[in-house]
Amino acid sequence: MNNKPLILFQGPVRSRSGYGDHTRDLITSLIKSEKYDILIAPTKWGDCPETGLEPNSTNNAISARILTGNNLQRQPDIFINCSVPNEWNNIQLIGKYNIGITAGIETTVCDSTWIQGCNKMDLVIVPSTHSRNIILNSTYDKVDSKTQKKVGDLKCEVPVEVLFEGLDTTIYKQLSSPVETVDKQLSNISESFSFLYVGHWLAGKIGHDRKDTGMMIKTFCNAFKGKKNQPALIVKTSSATFSIMDRNDMISRIKDIKESVGDGCPNIYLIHGDLTVQEMNGLYNHPKVKAHISFTKGEGFGRPLLEASVSGKPVIASNWSGHLDFLHPQHSTLLTGRLQPVHKSAQWKGVINEGSQWFYVDYANAERVIRDVYKSYKSYTEGARKQAYRSRTEFSIEKMDTAFVDILNKHVKVQQAPVHTKLNLPKLQKIGGDNTAPKLNLPNLKKIKI
Repeated sequence: MNNKPLILFQGPVRSRSGYGDHTRDLITSLIKSEKYDILIAPTKWGDCPETGLEPNSTNNAISARILTGNNLQRQPDIFINCSVPNEWNNIQLIGKYNIGITAGIETTVCDSTWIQGCNKMDLVIVPSTHSRNIILNSTYDKVDSKTQKKVGDLKCEVPVEVLFEGLDTTIYKQLSSPVETVDKQLSNISESFSFLYVGHWLAGKIGHDRKDTGMMIKTFCNAFKGKKNQPALIVKTSSATFSIMDRNDMISRIKDIKESVGDGCPNIYLIHGDLTVQEMNGLYNHPKVKAHISFTKGEGFGRPLLEASVSGKPVIASNWSGHLDFLHPQHSTLLTGRLQPVHKSAQWKGVINEGSQWFYVDYANAERVIRDVYKSYKSYTEGARKQAYRSRTEFSIEKMDTAFVDILNKHVKVQQAPVHTKLNLPKLQKIGGDNTAPKLNLPNLKKIKI
């Protein structure tokens, strides 16, 4: 250790999850800046596998800074926690300056516990202007515990800064030839034109889950049902456990959707489970993949859409929430729709509450758009090339690195005063418990037949 300001970063650094990716990217930014001493306090992210720190020079630099034991030689100048804001109500803030970083909010309002958690911090960082606006505009009544009368407004009272999730352009880039492992997975696809969907089927019945996976599949089937020439749909999804049971459940859901549409549906192919980042980029760029599609109801940021956009292929996505920070309306195809209440089956206490809304795509219009992208593909490719340029130049990891340090320089004014501090790390419970799953050798891509 030297005399640089000390940062203690607490987050799911080992987790193979979106929060894990974000945590690793932010820590790497701080390491590269060479402005800080950095220690890391790992947390778990539900039942997501703890396999995110695959050995390489970047991850080795992270691993070397992981705290062993719970004693610090001095009080951190900056304490950073990357988590869901309601968790901030339950953690020990030990920094001279305390920062909360979250992946953002997908609906029209934050839970009151999020606002309370934000107000415990000195600074909150979110990945999109959408998330910032929702946090700042969410207001609740402050009620006296004895009289039960309103005594004021509960609202965010600390600065909220936007820091996008930077794209590693050494990984996510256009390729001149297919990635071998991906090419093998897609070898049994006979169609030369495929739409690609990347996302989980999250909590909620068909039509109500946040990613709207089921209705995206159904809309695609309706768009090309009975047509002489049909494109294919590749569905890349997974669940946190990456298990065979999860895969079979997804196959069953797809079969049910195809049966509900009837005979003459286009082919749907499923890739379920874990791929490396290089394989994901290979999937985005594969020559059989011609366009990317998402009916998401709301994104804090939408990292997979950013990754996909760099391929230079048309991106079709909902016209609402965090991904609009990087998807330009003239270079992408944004689907119309409207805000509607979150269905009970998709509500999640403390995160997605009753009374909040998110975006429902106009499915009839989406059918027409999907057909037109297929029929008039060349007319969409120039915009896609411009979007790729915008994504890799304006939303690169290098730009994020600079912006992150600039935010810290703007807000954090600390004077180092060495103090021996005992750290009591919280035991956070996230999403699905603490069990992790073993690495699974995934089956080859299979066409869903009924």
